[in-house]
Amino acid sequence: MREYLIAIVAGVVQGIVEWLPVSSQGNLSMVLAIMRVDPEAAVQLALFFQVGTTLSAATYYRDDIATALASVPDWRPTSAYDGDSAIATYVIVASLMTGVIGIPLYVFAVDLAGQVSGGLFVTGIGILLILTGVVQLTSESVSMGGRDDPTLVDSLVVGSVQGLAILPGISRSGVTTSALLFRSYEPPAAFRLSFLLSIPASLGAAALTMADAGGVPGIGVGPAVTALAVSAAVGYLTIDALMRVVERIPFAAVCFGLGGLAVVGGGLVSVIA
Repeated sequence: MREYLIAIVAGVVQGIVEWLPVSSQGNLSMVLAIMRVDPEAAVQLALFFQVGTTLSAATYYRDDIATALASVPDWRPTSAYDGDSAIATYVIVASLMTGVIGIPLYVFAVDLAGQVSGGLFVTGIGILLILTGVVQLTSESVSMGGRDDPTLVDSLVVGSVQGLAILPGISRSGVTTSALLFRSYEPPAAFRLSFLLSIPASLGAAALTMADAGGVPGIGVGPAVTALAVSAAVGYLTIDALMRVVERIPFAAVCFGLGGLAVVGGGLVSVIA
């Protein structure tokens, strides 16, 4: 019963915070740690549960995905970033860069999580949330806007920073959107390109955790399926509303607030323990 409770709570949290640039992985890892899930398993589960919202994103952006797939038979290196081929090339190149950066960081993060206490784990996530807030605040102040078509440089830059988001506390959507804003993209185009890139990244992260754990990490198959179903349903029902919220609220401040609370709370837990 406890595993199903954890699964439902995790599914609801993932379904909501995935669309907000406040690190769904970091916040879900903290929630799981508070529910006394082992930190190492919490990191792996937070990555695995992203599959549910990946299904939501794939459904929401199905027209863009269909356009990208339809361009594949006509893809040529000389026109890789022209017309409809640009999205497919962007996703493929950026995903490769994410793997190059993210896989070594995943090994580091899981090993480190297995060696620290729950309090230090939460504190570390808080520090990374604050750093995410700094990046978002800076990007909002320098973005000029005007672009909406990806280039090779965009693919390399965005794919690299997405790889850093394997660390719990660094918001994948926050840092990739910020990178695109730094590259002078309009905010709606930046969010669209960020979430399209999240689909292969989330599937790859889930496959990596399952390969590392030898199956679903830290939870039974039944609860895992429950969590994925809940996160997919909640994610699909909330994506429109939360995307509108993202355009109106300075989420750098939210990252600062959540990060500060995590640092203080994690510090207190460490002292009490």
